[in-house]
Amino acid sequence: MVRNQLKTPRTSREMSQGQVAIAGGVSRQAIYVVENERSDPSLAFGLARLFRRPIEEVFHDLGSPPTSGQGNPCTALLP
Repeated sequence: MVRNQLKTPRTSREMSQGQVAIAGGVSRQAIYVVENERSDPSLAFGLARLFRRPIEEVFHDLGSPPTSGQGNPCTALLP
């Protein structure tokens, strides 16, 4: 099981789940599912480790090119 800390930076920036969802191009329900650990991205992390690649090189948004470890393109959308 993978743990996440999404709620901490979201609340420290006083952002709602809806605001994060808009910035990330997903639904508010998707943010809820991630924050409440009802999704398990362990497979994605395991596959990236298997190929000894950063997860950003193995998995990326279809609307964005791979970041090649240069960071998350969504961070530019956050205040």
